[in-house]
Amino acid sequence: MSDVRVGIVGAGANTTTKHIPLLQAINGVEIVGVANRGESSSSAVAKRFGIPKTYGHWKQAVVDPDTNAIVIGTWPYLHCPVTLAAIGVGKHVLTEARMAMNAAEARCMLDASLAKPGLVAQVVPSPITLFADAIIQRFIAEGFLGQLLAVESRVRGDFLDGESPMHWRQNTQLSGNNTLAMGIYYEAVVRWVGRATNVMARAKTFTRQRLDESGEPQPVVVPEHLDVVANLECGAQLHLQQSAVTALLQDDAIYLFGSEGTLRLTSDRLFGGRKGDDQLTEISIADGERGEWQVESDFVAAIRGERSVTHTTFADGVHYMEFTDAVARSIRSSRLEAV
Repeated sequence: MSDVRVGIVGAGANTTTKHIPLLQAINGVEIVGVANRGESSSSAVAKRFGIPKTYGHWKQAVVDPDTNAIVIGTWPYLHCPVTLAAIGVGKHVLTEARMAMNAAEARCMLDASLAKPGLVAQVVPSPITLFADAIIQRFIAEGFLGQLLAVESRVRGDFLDGESPMHWRQNTQLSGNNTLAMGIYYEAVVRWVGRATNVMARAKTFTRQRLDESGEPQPVVVPEHLDVVANLECGAQLHLQQSAVTALLQDDAIYLFGSEGTLRLTSDRLFGGRKGDDQLTEISIADGERGEWQVESDFVAAIRGERSVTHTTFADGVHYMEFTDAVARSIRSSRLEAV
């Protein structure tokens, strides 16, 4: 019998392109069954990947005696209930990012995992900077930047489309306080420079309502353009912009500005320059220092006791949900809010 026997709850794009095939490629790992949003979609995924069982409800995956680990690939609204149920019956959990709907749910998940320290509890990490995390951390430690002064992150959006149906990210009943990809970018920045202490946020929503999946008009309350200014524990200031409307933005990058140097990270390249340079130049990342996606192998290795979870722990997930909640409070209050 396989030592890692997985039940899948939610089989969206990330689950079918990464989690399922990469888990199946690991010796001693078996995917026992899958529960997706409906019987037909569950059956289609099972047939595609040769998974023996389908479940009519996620609870069946959790209580199935043939599983000892649950992978949660749903939208955030189910992350907490599925996690609590799985840990409650003694099963390891890998849950998709964002960790939960809000910080209160995330703390419940953390508390449940701390009560069962023999179980692995992992959040799928922010993937956007994995390739460069190690070299950025090394450059900062070696003093390339000098004193870190400011971090700037901007994301390219698109032209406003007020007629498209409501995406799940625009539905607070499915996504909670999560806004666009804010949490993913914040999590990446925290790996390099540490956490924020407080935030000031401003947001705009330009489309008053959209049609949900049943064709009913629903109010849109999730921002379509968001600016967050935060103070970091290290003394620097962070400006984080998330937007669905910044079409043709030419410099969607993350900058680290220091007293002695600057780093600029794009989707797949790293640039740097020091005081006295005329411009930034590309920094080559050696194969041995280039990071990569290894979520599934990390999860299995943690279950087998071969290494500990680093990307991403439930404790880290709680913090970025606290940041997310602080942003939501600041939008409502128009005040500086503690993280």
